[in-house]
Amino acid sequence: TRSYIDICSLRIESVCTLVHIPESLDGRMQITATTTRTSDSPAPNAEGADIALSAAEFAAAFRQHPGGVAIVTADSALGPIALTVTSIVSVSADPPLFAFSIGHKASTAAGIRHASSYVVHFLGSEQLHLAKLCATSGVDRFADLTQWSRLPTGEPYFPAAPVKIRGQRINQLDTGSASLIVVLAQEAQIQDEYKSAPPLVYHDREWHALTEHSQLVQT
Repeated sequence: TRSYIDICSLRIESVCTLVHIPESLDGRMQITATTTRTSDSPAPNAEGADIALSAAEFAAAFRQHPGGVAIVTADSALGPIALTVTSIVSVSADPPLFAFSIGHKASTAAGIRHASSYVVHFLGSEQLHLAKLCATSGVDRFADLTQWSRLPTGEPYFPAAPVKIRGQRINQLDTGSASLIVVLAQEAQIQDEYKSAPPLVYHDREWHALTEHSQLVQT
């Protein structure tokens, strides 16, 4: 029996990704992926395509959209790498898939795009220093050996982050200036104190903490 997860909601320039999930002989789920285009959509960067927004207008609009702050770490040929992102999205819970994007101009772009596994760290306000560190270009983000370690599987990670998810890359969508990477989550670490730590949020080029005072409706 074959099943597919359609993640067209993550479509960039009308490109759609189908993740194929066949069952292996021993009953474990194996995931492969292919990238396709919708039949009624032009290829990315097609000549004559209408462009509604400039890059500046697009960026200005998305600065008004708050995003949870996360750090992505991986290993590269030159050693451990890390970057701060607000582009983490949950794709599905079954199978457990998430995705994130990275601009090709980022100093870590080559290493991230060629890595096979990642650790995503969801940050609280107490990890603001890590968010700033991994967002600063030209610094050694792993110089302080007391701040990071390695998982038994080898990936570098920051133990202070309250939530960490390790996963394997199963697909990658490259556009002209960025890549969207789809990851199969394989392991999660959730610290007990994460519920009391205000989540770290980035909005309009500023850092914010979500506290009980920001809650509008009691659940």
